[in-house]
Amino acid sequence: MIAFHFDPHILPLPPGHRFPIGKYGLLRRRVEADPQGIALRIAGPASEGELALAHDPGYIADVREGTLSAARQREIGFEWTPALAARAVWSVGATIAAARMALAEGPDGGVSASLGGGTHHANATQGSGYCVFNDVAVAARLMQAEWHRRRRALLQVAVIDLDVHQGNGTAAIFADDDTVFTFSMHGERNFPFRKSPSDLDVGLPDGCDDHAYLAALRPALDEVWRRTGARPPGLVFYVAGADPHEGDRLGRLKLSSAGLAARDEMVLGALREHGIPAVVLMAGGYGQVVDTTVDVHLQTLRIAQRAHCAWARVGTM
Repeated sequence: MIAFHFDPHILPLPPGHRFPIGKYGLLRRRVEADPQGIALRIAGPASEGELALAHDPGYIADVREGTLSAARQREIGFEWTPALAARAVWSVGATIAAARMALAEGPDGGVSASLGGGTHHANATQGSGYCVFNDVAVAARLMQAEWHRRRRALLQVAVIDLDVHQGNGTAAIFADDDTVFTFSMHGERNFPFRKSPSDLDVGLPDGCDDHAYLAALRPALDEVWRRTGARPPGLVFYVAGADPHEGDRLGRLKLSSAGLAARDEMVLGALREHGIPAVVLMAGGYGQVVDTTVDVHLQTLRIAQRAHCAWARVGTM
């Protein structure tokens, strides 16, 4: 399985900042040390034209040129620096590259990943919650454009967002777009406190454990397939946050590592059964111990790699 990263673009943060920026480098080094069938690649940055498929040109210019107001920077959660602007476009570029790989014919297609991504709080005109640009929205619209150019056909897309926080930015961007189905299962009382309705939202109570979580996920996935049955997706973005884990500082749910593994197996198994290529994104994770978050992300990558191997064996592509 091909997994893309953008780790050379470092984002220095002040001491005590609660965003665990170091997890990305730790995850990359863990994969490099023991690849187990995962090949790492660096993707290039998203262009301004690509970003404009999902974002207002004025907002893109403000991010790139450093003209965001102090209030808009606070909403994002990062002070603007040239490093922030650079890392944001490289992060989107990794998701674009992973989406192209998932749709590729041959042995590399079917399932791919980014070691970051899932920046689902950014809407068309504003970043939020540590998300500058919405990588899923940009990549989805770009893949639809490229698919139409090659095949003269419409590519339906679905987003399965299992980060602990609701994917409000993604939902807002695609609110009036029936070519993209958005599904979010998240902590109902967690950030964002004003949620933008997805096509399907499942809110969970604080303290939700493995059993309750998986019992909610199964029928929700069935509902996704039911509601997209007339126009099934040809590509799915799976936002596989580590933050539902019981050791997460911000998650408020109580899933074990085994429960999160079962989550990933359920989603990726269903996508394989339906023959839908998948882009797997790491998204949130704020463990009390950063290595715990890295362990969960690595577990997701291992499960994705096995799903890729299974995809290749059945010759779906």
